[in-house]
Amino acid sequence: MSEAKMPVNNVDPSTEINNFDRKNIWPTHVEGVPSLDNINSLPALLLHNVNHHAAEVAMREKEFGIWQSYTWNDYYTHVRNIGLAMADMGFKKGDVAVIIGDNRPAWIWSEIAIQANRGMSLGIYRDALEEEILFLIDYAKPKFIFAEDEEQVDKFLSLGDRIPSVKKIVYADPRGMRKYDDERLISLEDFEEIGRLIQSNDNGIFRRFIKKIELKDIAVLCATSGTTGNPKLTMLSHKALLHHCLSYLQADPKNSNDEYVSTLPLSWIMEQIYAVGWSLLSRMKINFVEEAETMMADFREIGPTFVLFAPRLWEQIAGDVRANIMDADKFKQFMFEFGMARGIKAVENGTRSKLADILLFKALKDRLGLSNVTSAATGGAALGPDTFKFFLAMGVPLRQLYGQTESLGAYTLHEMDDVDFDSVGHAFNDVEMVIDNADKEGIGEVVVRHDNMMDGYYLNEDATKEAFTQNNWMRTGDAGYYNKSGHLIIIDRISDLAQTNSGKRFSPAYIENKLKFSAYIAEAVILGNKQDYLTAIICIRFPIVSKWAEKNRISFTTYTDLSAREETYNILRDEVEIVNKTLPEAQKIKKFIFIQDPCNRMILSTRA
Repeated sequence: MSEAKMPVNNVDPSTEINNFDRKNIWPTHVEGVPSLDNINSLPALLLHNVNHHAAEVAMREKEFGIWQSYTWNDYYTHVRNIGLAMADMGFKKGDVAVIIGDNRPAWIWSEIAIQANRGMSLGIYRDALEEEILFLIDYAKPKFIFAEDEEQVDKFLSLGDRIPSVKKIVYADPRGMRKYDDERLISLEDFEEIGRLIQSNDNGIFRRFIKKIELKDIAVLCATSGTTGNPKLTMLSHKALLHHCLSYLQADPKNSNDEYVSTLPLSWIMEQIYAVGWSLLSRMKINFVEEAETMMADFREIGPTFVLFAPRLWEQIAGDVRANIMDADKFKQFMFEFGMARGIKAVENGTRSKLADILLFKALKDRLGLSNVTSAATGGAALGPDTFKFFLAMGVPLRQLYGQTESLGAYTLHEMDDVDFDSVGHAFNDVEMVIDNADKEGIGEVVVRHDNMMDGYYLNEDATKEAFTQNNWMRTGDAGYYNKSGHLIIIDRISDLAQTNSGKRFSPAYIENKLKFSAYIAEAVILGNKQDYLTAIICIRFPIVSKWAEKNRISFTTYTDLSAREETYNILRDEVEIVNKTLPEAQKIKKFIFIQDPCNRMILSTRA
């Protein structure tokens, strides 16, 4: 157990906090990662890798069913050619270029080339609509667009003269492009040829470009989620990206033997950290699947050592496995249930079941492409404890992370031997976190500070001032608290909390989601705002509860009849009590009621 970082309650983070207990729980040395003392940018790190590991594979892309490998020398050559062509066409320090499309090597080559010219890259999600794109173009005023294919090019051409800042649209896939006649269009192949010719006349020109980059230069503009309006653009410097990636690697080390499959959008901060930052720092190999439809098949072929999936994908994988088992023969169903029960029991006891590994998990991991995984993560939303246990029992070292775009993505993570399903773990080295204005239960707003935050919002000084206090604390807007082990638990947005008559704050949505993790509960509503205690209104998941009733020979006729059965009440009460054990006292559910059952039944305190 690492030493806990406990909350500093009832503080004003706009003033300096001198007594914050800032202890580093993670190792500070990462094997194989170069010193950053003489490296001042991402392109400089690429140059370092070329100088020392030129023939080593840096990335792969599957095309026409075949994996194509690119060495660090290939990586650098493409970046150099693109960068020199951009400079020749007038791209200079402080300019912006947009990249849009699927995850491809060309995206990353273009991004590093933009940065080599001391420009700023702006990734746009491939499914962005024209009006969303128009807003970002009008906001950032990019000179260049790097678009993957005809579909993406069409979005910009359809905007006509509404994007006057755009001088060139560079497309990677030439299919379908012959029909267009627009002087702004140029293929990536032809674009690179311009750079190649420039380099042939001056072999050292691009290296001189790289030497001019400064740590403080803004490398990436990363759009926020924009859930409450148009997105803002966070300014991420070379210093912030390099040093935060290093801090993350101290908590989750990687090296040149590691493999990663890049499937999350490259316009998202976390994929920037992995596919760009980690790749350059640790030389972790980045693999790009052929199509979204072939993702899992390509994933199995690579057998990655590191995986980050959104909670819904982890849930989907576990659900697909269970669904396939339901269609299997009785023997396979028995072996699955037997192995899973032993594996989960071992996880709950902090061990592994060798018998379950032999009978079930070794083959199952191989089938899913997870045999080589040494580190796996999820974030962005809560993951059900049953799904967490499912993968941990299988031997997949799954952990939860937490962060924001403004703070360079994740800055908390579980330790390998200290995974808590309800929490997001401990902060990285040199990250300060405070629970501000905490109530008696320790619940308040999470505020954070470290040396590698964003430089602010691009061309939006007012929003920057709102996000940060005078001493660089960032208000996350998230409500959370620390448990007894010092793990941070995030429950909701601070603006969405409710409050009981006693002044205790709680999140209805947080508790509702915990209840809905149960296989027996389809929907749940928590009542308690300005009340003495919390009450849950529950809808049973009829297909599951009915099968359970049939298996246990409990007779019923309708949904209403099943909801009114004493046996149904008992099993649902057990589920509520399981959730209660994970909640602070003020957030515990005191009563619950079925939507079809008018009885108001009290949970027995002796079983809570």
